Amino acid sequence: MAGSSPWVIYSGTAEIVLVVVLMAAAAAVAYAGLRLPLPARLPMPGRAAKIVMVAVWVLAIVALLASVAAYETQVHRAGLAHPPRSDPIAPVTLTGAAVLFVAIAVMQKARGWRVALGSAVIGAAAGPWIFEVPFDLIIMPRTHPVIDPRLYLVLLYGPLILTGIMTVALLSLSPAATLRRATLWCLAGMLAVYAIWGLLGFSYPSAPGPVTLNTVSKILALVTALTLFLPQRARAGASRPAQAAAASNARADVV
Repeated sequence: MAGSSPWVIYSGTAEIVLVVVLMAAAAAVAYAGLRLPLPARLPMPGRAAKIVMVAVWVLAIVALLASVAAYETQVHRAGLAHPPRSDPIAPVTLTGAAVLFVAIAVMQKARGWRVALGSAVIGAAAGPWIFEVPFDLIIMPRTHPVIDPRLYLVLLYGPLILTGIMTVALLSLSPAATLRRATLWCLAGMLAVYAIWGLLGFSYPSAPGPVTLNTVSKILALVTALTLFLPQRARAGASRPAQAAAASNARADVV
């Protein structure tokens, strides 16, 4: 945004708390990946729940766009607008989302073009938001809008985070989405990278260190989404009865 500014870095006690919380979250997610009975299908919402989810998602996007437009108008009227900072991560996000879309569509083509296309759209949309939701929660307390900070902090970040949560929740609409151990481990890896970034104060990605950590965590978020759509592998236990039945039929034919 034209009136935006980089967030204030974490330091002192706040930095220590941030790193500890992120490491604890990463450890908890990794432990869940070890202990939960996975893989497991994501819960499929009913028709009414689907309508509510999509409606909330659309309203959140509309509210976000309206809040951004109102904020930009106020900033320009006050003469506080300045060029937005460069974003070296945007090409990574766009390229990664495009690759994610193609990869999911190819992996799910056996289910038919509707499931493959729908899963690819939802997965490519949700991937960046897996990164963005915790990222926004981290920087929100350190961000200070130049116009009405208390008001616009809520008006901007509220719809933004709600949009992210609802976009990730849309993954449950795909019949192909399956939670796997790799999903949780990739998510834990992303949170661990956040913790390392926290050791640098979670500073704006302009120096090589924060740019690298931002890029790595973004890639891990995209891979997290990708693991939800990996093709199902035949289970050895499920194939044994079929093999036994085939062998029995063969013996019967010989007799």
